[in-house]
Amino acid sequence: MDLNQLEAFLTAQTKKQGGITADQATVIAKFWKNHKTDIRDSLITQSRWEHSLKTINWRVDLKARSRHMDHGNTPVAIAEIELGKNEQASEFLCLEFDETKINHILKKLSEVEESITALTHAS
Repeated sequence: MDLNQLEAFLTAQTKKQGGITADQATVIAKFWKNHKTDIRDSLITQSRWEHSLKTINWRVDLKARSRHMDHGNTPVAIAEIELGKNEQASEFLCLEFDETKINHILKKLSEVEESITALTHAS
């Protein structure tokens, strides 16, 4: 609710029989203005059903060649993802991608970007 909507709502409530007084409307408006962001964040946190992304760290490693591996000296991307909900314990996910998988992901991300661009320019 933006400030104009708040003012309209509170005005309607003061005119309604059994509604609030003008002083109460002033206090509510002041409280809303001072705590709007906190209220919004709290409601979002309470309404989130699934885990959300807390952090993501990534790096590129080089797999070294050894006598037990035929292939080596190949780059791999490693992503460490922390997922969590509210104040619950986090879950950690570690993903490893070779060059082929990274190229596939980049291709899919480009397709998503193109779709979003097409949708935003169509409206």
